[in-house]
Amino acid sequence: MNTTIRLRIRKELDPAIEKKIIRFKGGLIARNFTDIIYFDEDQEDFYMHYFTVETSRKKEVTDYITQYLNENTLGENVILM
Repeated sequence: MNTTIRLRIRKELDPAIEKKIIRFKGGLIARNFTDIIYFDEDQEDFYMHYFTVETSRKKEVTDYITQYLNENTLGENVILM
């Protein structure tokens, strides 16, 4: 069974923050959490990025996301839903 992980990401970012987010999404793929990350518009200022992961790996994924966001001070720009 799979679970959907959703990330709300601000649309307007400075280049340094964009680079961190690209590395973050690459890390999700490199760690085999997902093969592809989808996105849709979410209100005027945000995108909703989402992907599915095996339910048994949900904690591992959310721990990785939380750690990455904290280490790279992305909490104002990326929100784990």
